[in-house]
Amino acid sequence: LRMLQVKLIVTGDDFGYCPRRNQGIVDCFLAGAVSNVSLLVNGSTAADAAKLAKRYNIPIGLHANLSEGSPVCEVLKTNSSLLNQHGFFHGKMGFRTALSKGLLNMSEVKQELKAQVELFHELTGHLPPHMDGHQHIHVLPEVRHVFAEVLEEYGIKYTRVPIEPGLHNCDWIPPSLMDFYLGVEEDSFNTVDVFTKHGIRWPDIYIGLSTMGKNMSVSNIWSAIDTAIVEFMSKVPSPAHPVPQSRTVTIELMVHPGYPSVLPIGGCGEGPDDFSQSWERLHELQTLIKPELQSHYRTRNIQLCSFKDL
Repeated sequence: LRMLQVKLIVTGDDFGYCPRRNQGIVDCFLAGAVSNVSLLVNGSTAADAAKLAKRYNIPIGLHANLSEGSPVCEVLKTNSSLLNQHGFFHGKMGFRTALSKGLLNMSEVKQELKAQVELFHELTGHLPPHMDGHQHIHVLPEVRHVFAEVLEEYGIKYTRVPIEPGLHNCDWIPPSLMDFYLGVEEDSFNTVDVFTKHGIRWPDIYIGLSTMGKNMSVSNIWSAIDTAIVEFMSKVPSPAHPVPQSRTVTIELMVHPGYPSVLPIGGCGEGPDDFSQSWERLHELQTLIKPELQSHYRTRNIQLCSFKDL
């Protein structure tokens, strides 16, 4: 593994969620612990987040959101299949339920995704170099096709495919959460061909489910990276295609650092959720800025970068 060059994108998700999330992500970026951010354009502090990204030159992409809060497309704010009876998105599990019952209008999904790309462009002055999905909605059946069409239309090259090597061996993840993760994984496997057909790319390796919140530690991040690289390298070579000595492997590590949200400020229209108010956000922040994590990257020839450096 010594000869291997690793390019690691550490993406801070949910930028724009609240002032304390923004501050935490910026602090992580300035400490060299996060190298890329994903913006929720319907977040309560999205405009501020975009300004911060500009001020500190933080590489920024779009965290497409169809599950939490309110749509940004005016037409869809009042009467749309994407809303529940309270006038908000259906929620992480509610969205999946409504989708499986055939209740979601895919042309409205497309309309909202395009409106979010347009708003991102308005806030930042450029199109997103990468676009993924809040709560992994972008790999769901039907949605994946519409999502891929939108990326292709706007020429957005990169996305995230949340298939995490070694996930099945993570016995610290509670069964209910593991079920959700395995669903995400299955949806991701079924999405690969769709994204490929539309010319969309993603890093070689994805990490982030096994290291979320209280499960994040320096050693967990190390072992997740090492496990993933070993598994990836064992897949690549064949007699016809020996591994070149200087192979570059790209990894995206999804993280959610921040200072905990304080009610009632934050969220995407309905206030901050429990995870955002919890100490787990701060725990991620404190873990990511640890010097021993940074020095590990250096000794392992791991270079932090963003999607536009790929």
